[in-house]
Amino acid sequence: MFPGNIEMRSPVVAFLLANVFTFSAPLKVMAETCEAENSAFNMPILLSVALVGATVGGLLARQRRGELKRLNEQLRQINAALRRQAKIESYAPTLSYSPVGGRILESEVIVDPRKEELISRLKSGKNFLRNQDPEKASVEFKTALGLAQVLQDPTEEKKAARGLGASLQRQGKYREAIKYHSLVLAISEREGEQSGNTEAFGAIADCYTELGDLEKAAYYYDKYIARLETD
Repeated sequence: MFPGNIEMRSPVVAFLLANVFTFSAPLKVMAETCEAENSAFNMPILLSVALVGATVGGLLARQRRGELKRLNEQLRQINAALRRQAKIESYAPTLSYSPVGGRILESEVIVDPRKEELISRLKSGKNFLRNQDPEKASVEFKTALGLAQVLQDPTEEKKAARGLGASLQRQGKYREAIKYHSLVLAISEREGEQSGNTEAFGAIADCYTELGDLEKAAYYYDKYIARLETD
């Protein structure tokens, strides 16, 4: 009786053991495969990306701190130079230059009506700027600039460019303002005289600072400081 039962159970036991090994082996292999994929490839790649990102971020932060430190030192030098100079022409309100050979008096007789309109536009632009209306000021200065260029009057052209740059800067249109502040420098180079360059360098530097381009801002602050020390 017992031997017969043992013979009957043996195939059942063999079947069960075979199925246990059949189903357990693939699961183990799959687990090992997943572990190998994650640990050997994915994790090191993600870790490398994180490390590179952290390194680049740190370098940029240090560079930014260095630029800000340099700008702070430049501003300190500017303040010191202004104190030594005691008085310097303000950039926007007066908009007056001393042309080569002496100042041209506005009381002089104006023959060309375009010249009369040019002077009138410059005066209106200055008034709008004083009254905190830079948008209307920019319209007046732009018209004056066109008239000055037609009349080939570099002194008035420079005044108009200067006023237009100042009015655009007050509107927060910094890239446009840089264009006209730079025109002041271009006229100076063309005419061989440097009036207004100090303020133009300072204004361009301020615009680049507002735009977040600290490298260019530092470049123009250096030029501004150099002009302050020689003016």
